[in-house]
Amino acid sequence: MASDPTSVPRSLPRGRHAAARDVVLASQRGRLLEAMAACVAEQGYAATTVAHVIARAGVSRKTFYEHFADKDACFLAAWEVGFEILLAQVVEAVEQAGTWQEQLRDGALAFLEVLSAEPDFARSFLIEVLSAGEDALARRAEMNRRFADVIADGYRAARADDPSLGPLPPFVPQAAAGAIWELTAEHVRTRGVEGIMELAPQIEQIHGAFVGGRYTA
Repeated sequence: MASDPTSVPRSLPRGRHAAARDVVLASQRGRLLEAMAACVAEQGYAATTVAHVIARAGVSRKTFYEHFADKDACFLAAWEVGFEILLAQVVEAVEQAGTWQEQLRDGALAFLEVLSAEPDFARSFLIEVLSAGEDALARRAEMNRRFADVIADGYRAARADDPSLGPLPPFVPQAAAGAIWELTAEHVRTRGVEGIMELAPQIEQIHGAFVGGRYTA
């Protein structure tokens, strides 16, 4: 899973290091998040244990519990870091686009590109989170609402550009976000990230159907 290079330095070697402890801890935390995403993607959430994660990360059990209360907390942290990176790239793509059609298209492409580049995160983010308990489901619902807010901005731009579209009920962006997540999750479940960019036209069509009952393409 991708991580913020400013907060999780990759150059620190394992074991003893002369850097300040907070920098070492940041590196160890980053390795644990990466390891959690990889283990969950390979084995599934239920089968993944703290022992698997620390072995993959190359840190001690004591170090794990310095950062996280348990496996659930580590998974949620990994999921949230990944989501923030994903959302930031989608927002950046939308903000740099021109017309509302381009905003919706480029946002969809950015979403799929992140998942394509990070197969472990894609599976953890879309599939395994459903097995991670009530806290994970609540967090997923909140993130879905934030994703829907980005979609809503595109829909508002569409209506400003074409007033004949008229207002949309407030639940529509969230429904569109849910449809996109389910479409993408089914692809990852059955094929992994192979060919995931092929979903871009379908996501555009979802947007078009929700915006005004017509396709944007």
